[in-house]
Amino acid sequence: MNKPVDQSLLAFREEDHSNTSDNPTFESVLNARLSRRGVLRGSVGTAATAVMGSLSLSACGGGDDDTPAAGSTGAITSLGFTAVAKTLADTITVPAGYTATVLYRTGDPIASGIAAAKNDGTDGDFDKRSGDCHDGIEYFGLNAAGTGPDASNSERGLLGMNHEYQNNLFLHANGPTANPRPAAEVDKEVAVHGLSIVEVKRSGGVISYVQDSSFNRRITAATTMVLSGAAAGDALMKTKYSIDGSTTRGTQNNCGTGTTPWGTLITCEENWIGYFTRSSTDDTTRGGSTARSVVSLKRYGLAAGAASRYGWETGGSADLYARWNASQIGTSTDGTDDYRNITNNFGWNVEIDPYNRSAAIRKRTSMGRFAHEAAAYLTPVAGKPLAFYMGDDSRGEYIYKFVSTANWAAADATPADRIATGDKYLDSGKLYVAKFNADGTGQWLLLDIGVAAIAGYATYTFANQADVLINARLAADAVGATKMDRPEWSTVNPATDDIYFTLTNNTNRVLTGTAYPLVDAANPRAYNDTKGTATAQKGNVNGHIIRISETGRDPAATAFSWDVYLFGAESTAAEAINLSGLTADQDFSSPDGMRFANSTGLAWIETDDGAYTDVTNCMLLAAVAGTRGDGGKVTVNNTRDTVTLAVDTYMGKKPTATTLKRFLVGPAQAEVTGICETPDGKAIFINIQHPGEDTTAATLATPSAYGSHWPDGGTARPRSATVVITKNDGGRIGS
Repeated sequence: MNKPVDQSLLAFREEDHSNTSDNPTFESVLNARLSRRGVLRGSVGTAATAVMGSLSLSACGGGDDDTPAAGSTGAITSLGFTAVAKTLADTITVPAGYTATVLYRTGDPIASGIAAAKNDGTDGDFDKRSGDCHDGIEYFGLNAAGTGPDASNSERGLLGMNHEYQNNLFLHANGPTANPRPAAEVDKEVAVHGLSIVEVKRSGGVISYVQDSSFNRRITAATTMVLSGAAAGDALMKTKYSIDGSTTRGTQNNCGTGTTPWGTLITCEENWIGYFTRSSTDDTTRGGSTARSVVSLKRYGLAAGAASRYGWETGGSADLYARWNASQIGTSTDGTDDYRNITNNFGWNVEIDPYNRSAAIRKRTSMGRFAHEAAAYLTPVAGKPLAFYMGDDSRGEYIYKFVSTANWAAADATPADRIATGDKYLDSGKLYVAKFNADGTGQWLLLDIGVAAIAGYATYTFANQADVLINARLAADAVGATKMDRPEWSTVNPATDDIYFTLTNNTNRVLTGTAYPLVDAANPRAYNDTKGTATAQKGNVNGHIIRISETGRDPAATAFSWDVYLFGAESTAAEAINLSGLTADQDFSSPDGMRFANSTGLAWIETDDGAYTDVTNCMLLAAVAGTRGDGGKVTVNNTRDTVTLAVDTYMGKKPTATTLKRFLVGPAQAEVTGICETPDGKAIFINIQHPGEDTTAATLATPSAYGSHWPDGGTARPRSATVVITKNDGGRIGS
């Protein structure tokens, strides 16, 4: 029996804090107006699948109320389902009148001749099977002939889906082997990362995936990719694999997703830094603690002597394994004989044409390098540039905007070459970072080598604009951007053009002293949170959601206004914590994924929580969102430990029983993430990630002790999966 790797090495989802700058920590207030709401696109789904085991799914609650007739159109202004109660059951719970069906699980085959997964740790061929830890997901309509795009087709489409990381304990028969890792185990793990492109069809009201579709493919942590944009070919991008800095291998830790107006997928590289290692003497080799590369590596969270997450560099002497060692071990002056620059090849938005497997996959470097969560674009307007909004998911990091140089041309919505269109809009533009003011306004600060604060930054000497983009965090430090509470997903309400960012939580938030970060008006909470009978966490434990609106709704605006849409909290928490007045049918903690649905205008909010999990599993909520500025000013009376502090803040209008409801609760020890819909709004897809993640190596040989057995039930190993949800009467979801 192989000796398992210490599971603590896998606990990387608690994002690190490497921002030690003295920038402000988001200041705040809120502004006004009341309007209607909007929607997004990204969908798919109805019920059933051709390849699934026994399911753990249930419906609960009373019958639907205020339900429009099936097939009705327009924005939903009042939620028509009965809220799902909080639960710790190892199942998916949806409202009465809905059905949730497992569609696509870790190990499911996506090529002819590949057998169904055994799910016992012996499965291989993961380049032809679903990867692990499903995350962000998008739907791309396919025409009836199966030859190309049809954005309006709900009967046939492609899912583009991230596989963020791996549940190593269940991936191998006896758990993972300790370092040095066997090459076969490393190869399997590399292959379960990345993405799936998989075809789905609706037939007789049932949606299933098509195992032998010619569109199906896996993109992994070993797939060749093109470095594109302003940083491509720069000296900091050169490696032994690509001595001209033009290509790299793989994408990993892909979390959120986005789409483009021309019909491509954007996948976002998040906590990629932990896949690499550095020797304990690497700082000295590179010239000491003030050397530029050392400052950069530490700012992105890779200190000398840091162990890699999975030990892939120990799989052998071949280049496939050596590339995970970011130490300077060669003798060249430019890094072309080792992988000292390899981490600069990661941390980008990656564009993929889901319809064309032969099209180049491009890492869009002009959009900046950080722990990307999602990429959402403002409604395109002919003759104006495009704007994409992005968060950097670590405690105390920033919110960014990319504005294209090219102005939008409506003809580019249906181009002959989608990746070439991406070249036009994503390879040239301006990168900005957000600074939030206490009066409810904010500025987009330009990240450019010509900005005096960047050119003269004492902490790091930028060589050129490519360096600014590669080290966007340092450039943001230099201009004084606002530290945020772990910015995760971004989404745009097309009905109002308000942009929403989920701020999952920040357990570093304090009330006094010099430690980072103090509370402020836009991050106004720091408190003791109880889990069971103990004070388990402190700070902004439950997170909140920020929304902004550009001045004049102009994508190129350098000024904006903002407010707090919702504060996560337990319904029983004190008023100073439960600021949004959430009830038992609405309360949530740690908002993560968020999307607007184009078909209905509903906002969908997903949680990735550890604070409230003594009461409920993670969940999905539906909301009828208002407009930035529809609320008012409140005073938050904080108490953390023995310190008290009152802070004024501004927040959105409190939700009602018909504008925010819990729609779904997931299985045990799982995150609910990734959401999209079919264009008709009659099916949504979500992902369930890492069920049973708290299972320990000591219990691997005792299946009954696993933290979850979802989705297959019995004593099966748990696995991540895509779920499709439909309404039993064939109507639109949420009505």
